[in-house]
Amino acid sequence: MRMYESESYYEMAQVCKNGHSITGRYNGSPALRQDFCSKCGQPTITKCEKCGESIRGKYIVAGIGDMTKFNPPSFCHKCGSAYPWTTKKIEAFSELADELDELSDDEKAKLKLSLDDLINTSPKTQLAETHFKKILSKVSKESYDLVKGVLTDILSETIKKSIFKQ
Repeated sequence: MRMYESESYYEMAQVCKNGHSITGRYNGSPALRQDFCSKCGQPTITKCEKCGESIRGKYIVAGIGDMTKFNPPSFCHKCGSAYPWTTKKIEAFSELADELDELSDDEKAKLKLSLDDLINTSPKTQLAETHFKKILSKVSKESYDLVKGVLTDILSETIKKSIFKQ
């Protein structure tokens, strides 16, 4: 934890396994803790299930207080593993891609394969964006909106703006 009161630090967060934020200040606001989510009933976690590192919550600046709005992260900052809510969204996207009747099986496969390079910025990200946009241009507005809804929380702002023209 903190060594000195003058240090800035990340608080531990509590999030349900579906990604609902319970609190970004687990230690600082114990009254907000919940064993189960009041929105969906799922169990809550405070640590990465793979490495045991605390989920980063609000950033506390010494002498000022919390400086950030808390949104649950998609991946663990220590080991890089996807949190359960991120894994569920990736699985939901994969299932949704299979339901897009406007696309060929090859296009569905390319759409699913491109997601990894969109989530994890890599040298292939621009190519993945191009494939994604090209394939999405073939689907109905309803299908487009469904894809956008599933991916909104796990894509960076830059990628969302590029793909979904925000």
